[in-house]
Amino acid sequence: MSASGTAAAGQVEHMLRQVAPGRYDAYEALLHALADPSSGRLWMLLWHGRPGAPDAQYGNMEVDGVAYAPCVTSAQELSASGWNRAHEVVTGRDIARTLYPDRYGIWLNPHAPGGGVGIPWPDLRRIATGLDRMPAGPLRITEPAVEIPQFYALLAQHAHRTPAVRALRRAWVQPALGTPYLAIGLDLYDTGPQSVDAVRAMMQQAVAAVPDGLPVSTVALSDEYDPVGMWLRAKGRPFYDREAHSAPAAPAGGYGYPPAAPRAY
Repeated sequence: MSASGTAAAGQVEHMLRQVAPGRYDAYEALLHALADPSSGRLWMLLWHGRPGAPDAQYGNMEVDGVAYAPCVTSAQELSASGWNRAHEVVTGRDIARTLYPDRYGIWLNPHAPGGGVGIPWPDLRRIATGLDRMPAGPLRITEPAVEIPQFYALLAQHAHRTPAVRALRRAWVQPALGTPYLAIGLDLYDTGPQSVDAVRAMMQQAVAAVPDGLPVSTVALSDEYDPVGMWLRAKGRPFYDREAHSAPAAPAGGYGYPPAAPRAY
């Protein structure tokens, strides 16, 4: 390996040494190093089989209920780990694409003093799909406290005229790094190109009612890997629900009393 290649390969280990509790900036820099094809090489530990074999299996470990595949960051760390089975050298982006759909993260240098560093599967997804496309975690997600009833009312009106929309939910998202924003969860009947274009137009029409400086983003509730979408499905209450809106009203009893039962003779 050339001198420049050696320096690039050492970038992951350099960033790894900077990571500490609360140092989200250092952790984000580590993710960028892993996503860089020139620096993000990892030595994945194979519990079974040989590299490229159909029966090859990565090792696995569980920390706080989250699954990880252990790996090391260099040939030197592989030697220091004492691992005596096979291993496979891959890029960070390739292993991210392989593992996150099964909700596996990676654990870097578990043999090292302090136990190494874990990268959970949501961050592997960010590496696989583009770090700048999704907010930096861990995310704090809550019900929005900001009062913008005009925006919600206008968005609900446009949603009612957009047949692809089943329901809309909302959340306030505080990334570990970056600006907090309002997330609108889109529950759609159809995710084809025409429906997506109609929903995009719906959002553009309603966003004029958002106060200046308030960032708004959307998330598809059909995305089973998006952490904001997962929160919205589990805890978010719809502020627009087409099916509830169109359901017939239940018959009411007079003056607050239940309807009288038929009298038997």
